[in-house]
Amino acid sequence: MPEPDPAPTPGSSAILRFRRMMIRMAVVSLITAIVAVAIVAAGDPGLHIHMLIATALGVFFTVLLGTGLMSLVFLSNSSGHDDKAAQSRKEDRP
Repeated sequence: MPEPDPAPTPGSSAILRFRRMMIRMAVVSLITAIVAVAIVAAGDPGLHIHMLIATALGVFFTVLLGTGLMSLVFLSNSSGHDDKAAQSRKEDRP
């Protein structure tokens, strides 16, 4: 008789959730960068390619960094790490 797969540990489950979120946010960042480059290019068609590349990279990594940090905040809250930190602060108070 085949044995069922073991239940995923909370740590590996959180890592998988984070990876899925980051893949989605990378797609959103890429779309945002494409839109930003299109807006900049439409405003002045005589721009150098270096300006468009800098705009694309700047927007892509800024959106990716912001969404990555926010996803870490949400994962930290849902995993219970914030509760442990809050309890230790309550114990330190007189």
